[in-house]
Amino acid sequence: MNVVHYRVAEHLMEVQLPDALAATDIIPSFSPFVCEEGGDMLFTMMVREGIAPDFSAWEEVGQFDCGGANHGVYRQADGSYAFEISLPACDGGTLSCCLTAHDDFARCEAVLTGTGLRQQQFGLNNALMMAYAFAAAEQDTLLVHASVIRHDGKGYLFTAPSGTGKSTHTWLWHKYIPGCDLMNDDNPVVRIVDGETRIYGSPWSGKTPCYRNIWAPVGAITRIEQKPENTIRQMAPVEAFATLLPAVSSMKWDRRVYDGICDTISRLLITTRVFWLGCRPDEEAVRVCFAGVRVL
Repeated sequence: MNVVHYRVAEHLMEVQLPDALAATDIIPSFSPFVCEEGGDMLFTMMVREGIAPDFSAWEEVGQFDCGGANHGVYRQADGSYAFEISLPACDGGTLSCCLTAHDDFARCEAVLTGTGLRQQQFGLNNALMMAYAFAAAEQDTLLVHASVIRHDGKGYLFTAPSGTGKSTHTWLWHKYIPGCDLMNDDNPVVRIVDGETRIYGSPWSGKTPCYRNIWAPVGAITRIEQKPENTIRQMAPVEAFATLLPAVSSMKWDRRVYDGICDTISRLLITTRVFWLGCRPDEEAVRVCFAGVRVL
């Protein structure tokens, strides 16, 4: 058994892999987050290869489309959850991993049902992402669907549905605003630490391989929409809350997870500005956004 510890946004996790699986092969994006220390673990996940468990006796919560991939969710009366994680439809939709989580996601088991490395990587990566998001829900931690650029020591998050252009917008910042660097392009971690909202790089960055073990104070959060004119405005707290909630990994049917996330977003909005940006994919959009979010 290979036991590896990782630290992501100051949370420790333990992954127990069978001897036949090397962490650098199965979850290479986690390599920058390896740590040698022990301590209180956010969760422990035991990983094995095998046949999919039978969840037919569990209550089915639903089948969910997660970025083109189907995830089946099941639960038991004691609060345990089970997830069936399949490849995206464009890759065949094959079942790749079954995740079982106990004790509010503190103890997890992942069964890799796929035989190819691509299937196993996809399955375990998604299992770890869900375990992290839901185990940390009550610890001032949000896993946000966003692209984030760093400038002058602060992180600027851009949220939008997939395909709307948030990655394009951060790329344009990098092109036109000197001194920018990409922190994460899909799933950064936001935490409130000592009253400060921070953004952290993570092992999950979508199609862009940006896995950086770094953090910065949040400068602003901006919701992007494609519009024929470039314009920006700051949101009122109620609108900002309604904008951020769908961008955070959550389970609305689970009271512990959902309440924890709503509480964190509410406290985040006390100190963090949220904007709406209607924009084209051009330099002017960057200039308008930069001028708006940088106003103190």
